[in-house]
Amino acid sequence: MNFEKSAEIKRLEIENDDDLRKLFHKHIHSIVLNGQKTSLEIENNVWLAPLAGVTDLAFRLICKESGSILSGEPTAAPGLVFTEMISAKGVHYKGNNSIRLADTDPREQPVSIQIFGKEREIMAESAMLFRDLGAAAIDINMGCPMHKITANGEGSALLQNPALVEKIVSAVVNASGLPVTVKIRRGFEIGKESCVAAALAAEAGGAAAITVHGRFRDEYYSGTCNLQSIANVKRAVKIPVIGNGDITSIGTALKMFEQTGCDGIMIGRASLGRPWIFYELLRQRKTKNILTSKILEIIERHIKYAVTFKGEQYGIRELRKHLAWYTKGIHGAAAARDRIFKASTTEEALSLIKQYFNAPEYNL
Repeated sequence: MNFEKSAEIKRLEIENDDDLRKLFHKHIHSIVLNGQKTSLEIENNVWLAPLAGVTDLAFRLICKESGSILSGEPTAAPGLVFTEMISAKGVHYKGNNSIRLADTDPREQPVSIQIFGKEREIMAESAMLFRDLGAAAIDINMGCPMHKITANGEGSALLQNPALVEKIVSAVVNASGLPVTVKIRRGFEIGKESCVAAALAAEAGGAAAITVHGRFRDEYYSGTCNLQSIANVKRAVKIPVIGNGDITSIGTALKMFEQTGCDGIMIGRASLGRPWIFYELLRQRKTKNILTSKILEIIERHIKYAVTFKGEQYGIRELRKHLAWYTKGIHGAAAARDRIFKASTTEEALSLIKQYFNAPEYNL
């Protein structure tokens, strides 16, 4: 595989967006994830990544529904969405907060529930519970870089132990019967790439697909995503490989496909304050501007969902960061950030947002 940017992409970059979009759409297709007892056919291969503290039920639904709000009809949405990461140990000890993170809604299906941990028996137990609660698939987090997770030997710390990776995946696969996917990073320590070994171990354990984020744990989200590491995993395994990292546009999404050979892409941070990014990518033609009233409708629905699912006090508090993301880059919004983070009621949140969306069009 030629890792250099293809001449075709270089040529299209100086032409119009529609030509670039046509090339991108050649990579869009359905994906089948095979579990031990069930299989899952996913409509498209552009997915919403699991993000701790972000991808709760309200946000997942907004990512699913933003396109229909903008277009007025059912349209492009992420093929698969993922919950926030859930502690298998927290579930084992009957932690209500952990179990509540797995709340789902028929409108977002298919949804994959992401779990993390290092004890295979406890991981298997959680997978069975979430299967019974309606998960379409289970995702195992082996990529989280946070110290409080890795210090316990969980998340990306597991990349240092391929044998344990295989045992954990096998236990979850056998217990749940569902398609089981695994999310990993390039490696744990900078300079020690271990993603291929981890991916092969996960495949041996029965994983249905692998998502690779092209950074080392020690990099967190600094620097740039290394696409070659994702290409290395793609060459090594037979199961689908999903590329993740720095996908913010048609151009960067196409670059991920073309330079890694990946079977699908996963978008995380680029969806913050922009849940309609899936609509932007998956629709056939680009719309440069959309009515501000439509953006307000998306935000209002997000607020409604947050309050419905979590209650007004907690829902609005959780939503503050989203309101800040929605207003990022809008004139005058920075000065209002303190007010946004003090919003405590639905009416106050709506009033603040409307102040900063007073132009007739919103530039995508």
